[in-house]
Amino acid sequence: ALDPDGIVSALNPGAVYVDTTSSHPALAREIFKVARERDCWAVDAPVSGGDIGARDGKLAIFAAGDSAVVQWLTPLFEVLGKPTFMGGAGCGQSCKIANQIVVGANLLGLSEGLVFADEAGLDVRKWRDAVKGGAAGSMAMELYGERMIEKDFRPGGFAEYMVKDMGMGVDVVEESEDERVVVLPGAALGKQLFSAMVANGDGKFGTQGLVSVIERINGK
Repeated sequence: ALDPDGIVSALNPGAVYVDTTSSHPALAREIFKVARERDCWAVDAPVSGGDIGARDGKLAIFAAGDSAVVQWLTPLFEVLGKPTFMGGAGCGQSCKIANQIVVGANLLGLSEGLVFADEAGLDVRKWRDAVKGGAAGSMAMELYGERMIEKDFRPGGFAEYMVKDMGMGVDVVEESEDERVVVLPGAALGKQLFSAMVANGDGKFGTQGLVSVIERINGK
């Protein structure tokens, strides 16, 4: 984006660069600044919803930058899913990091619940169906529960990307931004467990493959 011959350098005045990847909020702010210097705009708009959300046009889109520009782009965003304006440049990326912290926690809880239920002699599908309507239910369970049971670890999003995303929440500090650091013990543990997937050679598995780490710990 910021290389001398990169994307922003090629924009015409008034053009908008929309970044749907997950990256650091400070980088999004820098891209926005450089774009404005060229009389252009930048919107950081990372998404959530996995491969199913992408196919069905039901992604959650965390858009940030200039509110009027995001509003102008809304008809395009609505083809992909539901956009929400999160605030100034970088806020979309911060939203995605917080999203990944919650997703990681849900996947960890689901993984441990499935392994415990199996070890307790329960039919894991009956267990899932029994609890999904209560407080234990989650979108993670809806999207990934059956895949975990079937050991279907084909990726919607790579496990190694969770290491990157959660890492930005727990251990990546930009210069002059020390005040933005938050102590997140659960996210730190989640990052370690996803890192274990990568160490096991499973970094290209889907995030639902986290259950394999819990199984390995338990000698399964």
